[in-house]
Amino acid sequence: MSSKKLKDYVESDIANVWHHLTLHQGKAPMIVVEAQGLRIKDIYGKEYLDATSGGVWCVNVGYGRDRIAEAVCAQMKKMPYYAASCGNLPSIDFSEKLLTYMPGLSRVYISNSGSEANEKAYKMVRLRAYNSDRKNKKKILYRYRDYHGTTIAALSSTGQPERKECFDPFVPGFVEMPHACCYRCAFGQQYPNCNLECARAIEDIIRKEDPDSVGGAIFEPITAGGGVIPPVREYYGIVGDICKKYEILLIMDEVVCGMGRTGTMFGYQNYGVEPDIVTMAKGVASAYMPISCTVTTENVFASLQDMRDKLSYFRDISTFGGCAASAAAALENLNIIEEEKLLDNVVNMGNYLLDGLKENLSHPNVGDVRGKGLLVGIEFVSDKKTKTPMPEEKVIAVCGAMAEKGVLAGRTNRSFAGQNNILNLAPAYVATKKDIDIILKTLREAISTVLG
Repeated sequence: MSSKKLKDYVESDIANVWHHLTLHQGKAPMIVVEAQGLRIKDIYGKEYLDATSGGVWCVNVGYGRDRIAEAVCAQMKKMPYYAASCGNLPSIDFSEKLLTYMPGLSRVYISNSGSEANEKAYKMVRLRAYNSDRKNKKKILYRYRDYHGTTIAALSSTGQPERKECFDPFVPGFVEMPHACCYRCAFGQQYPNCNLECARAIEDIIRKEDPDSVGGAIFEPITAGGGVIPPVREYYGIVGDICKKYEILLIMDEVVCGMGRTGTMFGYQNYGVEPDIVTMAKGVASAYMPISCTVTTENVFASLQDMRDKLSYFRDISTFGGCAASAAAALENLNIIEEEKLLDNVVNMGNYLLDGLKENLSHPNVGDVRGKGLLVGIEFVSDKKTKTPMPEEKVIAVCGAMAEKGVLAGRTNRSFAGQNNILNLAPAYVATKKDIDIILKTLREAISTVLG
């Protein structure tokens, strides 16, 4: 730390910094100064167990990874940047290695953030239509409760009404489809005694919109911030067949699930579906450097290399896609996941965490526990019989009580009017049983303190 005193930092934060997601109320939030493994330390020296992988599920291999820092430093000294219209060695090596985990996909477009990665996918869908004999095939379906980014087009395709409030008008050509949450089935059915209406409804929407106008459909393989919702195992088989039938590009938004969060390298790989485009960001370099990717099949790539006129190829650039050090960080991140067999730990610790959380189902205010790997959610209700959502303020209080006891949890944050009632946990892949036990114990105590 510099020669500034603690109070100087706090005062400077209040005076100068515009924080994300929070209302400026003339006081500083937590200021983080050190981190190692799953532990972070604030400016006053208080230590927390971070059960959120950096607050937004991205520091996947844990804090304090010298290997990544050293790879970044070495590349910055050698050659930090040149526009991605040219190549650089780390980007080549990273892309080659990444594709070994993605059978059926063959091209990696590197950019800066998850929102940007999804924007690239949307532009690909629309240019593909321009290059075809069905030039109106530009609409993109998105799912209620899924989140796809903060830019206006990405927000236009986000199924979280409160996040969109006040930011209209939105980009035309995005069409909403139903969510896939069994606990709150949009069709009043109960799995497995249903016909997977949530998946089959997509075909009805395509027909209503006109199949010749729909070019893409985007999904979070497991809805993350919208409530941690893993669809049932048959869901994406039906979705994939529908997309193939109507020649619609299937886009998987792996910004949260990608790079191992669910126990497979990518979330869609839990379901046996074959996407045309996969987007990713947060965990690509475990947030040590900003980087995102839009990965496509060779068919998609080839369709965007058309030279029938000067406008028919993919005329796109991402300034920071040329940051060689970001690719170096991503490559080292992949090496760590592979060498330390962290996917195995995600499966083992994820099962241990989910089993422990299910013990809370006996509490009158815990309605549902769900998740996959180290991505889990607890839905709080005021009444189990009616499934009336717990008021958001109560869930905030549970998270606050956990933080007081030294564990940081996340929650659905002002996304759905009256339904921001899900607490989420997503610790780093290096979590141990001891870490999970601390999380479980602290959660139980917080529930008892706040809800009785």
